[in-house]
Amino acid sequence: GPLCGPVVASSVILPENIDIPGLTDSKKISPKKRILIEKEIKSSAIAWSVSEIDNERIDKENILNASISAMHAALENLRVIPEYIIVDGNKFKKYKDIEHRCIIKGDSKYLSIAAASIIAKNYRDQLMKKLSEIHNQYDWHKNFGYPTKYHRDAIKKFGITELHRKSFKLI
Repeated sequence: GPLCGPVVASSVILPENIDIPGLTDSKKISPKKRILIEKEIKSSAIAWSVSEIDNERIDKENILNASISAMHAALENLRVIPEYIIVDGNKFKKYKDIEHRCIIKGDSKYLSIAAASIIAKNYRDQLMKKLSEIHNQYDWHKNFGYPTKYHRDAIKKFGITELHRKSFKLI
């Protein structure tokens, strides 16, 4: 995962039989198309929300627990209480008394998970672009905090920022 910045999660409740052309796993969609699809998701969804957990909390809790905390916050911020929760991945902690199911590669199997992945990815990408204006030497506007060679070389040259995840292997 990324070496810096927050972990971002999104929750989306879609109406039955929704048809949003191109809606699939966010990693399979170009950035321009993701933005267009996100607008359609937000206008069509019954409810949606996004949340983030900062790098300091990631370092304290570990990335898995911070990710689950972000998911819980995204669920908490929905204006509609979900009847059932489907989660992308294989780990989740019970949220309230709502049944849940973990689905590996869920973003390529369920539209609501794909929609949530698009919203979360777009949110985080935009955030990292803004943070890149402050810390431009790390190229976050292109690598979004992921461990590219350029990013790792910049860490070697300039050191880390207050946004880096210190519990991660940075170099």
